[in-house]
Amino acid sequence: KLAWILDNIEGARALANAGHLAFGTVDTFLIWRLTNGRHHVTDATNASRTLLFNIRTGKWDDDLLSLLDIPRSCLPIVHDNTGDFGCTISSAIDTTMTIRGVAGDQQAAAFGQACWKSGMVKSTYGTGCFVLANTGQSIIESGTRLLSTIAYQLDGVRHYALEGSIFTAGMGIDWLRDALRIIDESGEAGELSAQIHSNGGVYIVPAFTGLGAPYWRPDARGAIFGLTRDSGRAHISRAMLESIAYQTHDLIAAMDTDGCPIDKLRIDGGMVRSDPFCQILADILDLPVHRPKVTETTALGVALIAGLGSGIYSSCDDISSHWQPDTVFHPGWSPNRRRSSLSEWKQYVNLITKTQ
Repeated sequence: KLAWILDNIEGARALANAGHLAFGTVDTFLIWRLTNGRHHVTDATNASRTLLFNIRTGKWDDDLLSLLDIPRSCLPIVHDNTGDFGCTISSAIDTTMTIRGVAGDQQAAAFGQACWKSGMVKSTYGTGCFVLANTGQSIIESGTRLLSTIAYQLDGVRHYALEGSIFTAGMGIDWLRDALRIIDESGEAGELSAQIHSNGGVYIVPAFTGLGAPYWRPDARGAIFGLTRDSGRAHISRAMLESIAYQTHDLIAAMDTDGCPIDKLRIDGGMVRSDPFCQILADILDLPVHRPKVTETTALGVALIAGLGSGIYSSCDDISSHWQPDTVFHPGWSPNRRRSSLSEWKQYVNLITKTQ
């Protein structure tokens, strides 16, 4: 995007070359405004998503800057997540305070889930779904088309993560409500699903905007399979919830193939308020699924990072007690049922991806 701006907006490149153009992600813009332009900064997690940052060296990458013809002068200074990002001015928020916690959305959620040790995994269910596995100080070069990124950086030490994204999670429930109108409220999908013991052979591949990781098929389009005269609202609702769990399974399986085995999953986001969905997730993944008391873990995570940066907490271990489980959902399906269901799901995904 920055390269396009420099190449296509009249006068942009001249301003950048003269040091009068500043680039940044949303955090950079907010800090710039909150500090009245005194601080042009970002953190390592946000920098790692710009396609300009070398996640191995922790610096803006000369080769990428040269390739995209972007002057280094327009890029922000990169800090630890707990760095000193400057002080707010009173005219911005009616008070002056030091900004000591900045993180990308999913990285903040992982920190809020206390996933700061290698092998710990969180999955956030909002409009889409994002699964992030901490891989410690080692970068896993995925062979299954997942993304390697920075999980967090403290005291100059980078910890990495393997990430996969699902395009359709809560969006699928919204579709049931707004387009099909078979439910009035989002929570009804779980309630209907709990009324039946299986999907009745109904499967949904919710590729409304394509399929995300590990398929990466933006051209794929959704479909409903297995409808019979007996299929009703409950079967379609359950099939939608199961489709989100099947996609999560595909990500977890890809992580396992990449050498990142997972023995439990911590979940957050709006969808996890539904007990039936959480149980379906545990059944299909064949893993314990841990739902925390605080499900808005992105906000919690960056607050904990700020507390760590300002000295309220002495270490990550010191704040681990702030993660508290609400409910643990244990798998209940038989191995045969799980294998059969996953086999049918794969069959329908293959039909979608091969026919596009």
